[in-house]
Amino acid sequence: MELELTINWYIALSAILFSLGALGVLTRRNAIIVFMSIEMMLNAANLAFVAFARHLGDLDGQVLVFFVITVAAAEVAVGLALIVTIFRSKKSINIDEINLMKG
Repeated sequence: MELELTINWYIALSAILFSLGALGVLTRRNAIIVFMSIEMMLNAANLAFVAFARHLGDLDGQVLVFFVITVAAAEVAVGLALIVTIFRSKKSINIDEINLMKG
């Protein structure tokens, strides 16, 4: 007996991954964990795009995934550069301790 994966399973998995990512962003104070949670949310959106594209038989969702991956790569490059710079000056990457934007 073979398990047939329908679009509902993929969307449910995408919703679970997105919820876990949002929970990580809202509850964690470590900047690296927050960036990993944002990446998980972007990958959950990618999974939903690919699932809908496959279900509808259209490639537009898969093309959109390439744009999301490009934005995610740029976000990682800029975000990690900011984290390294902040760590060098503050010796911490705890979000609560970083108050560079306060005047």
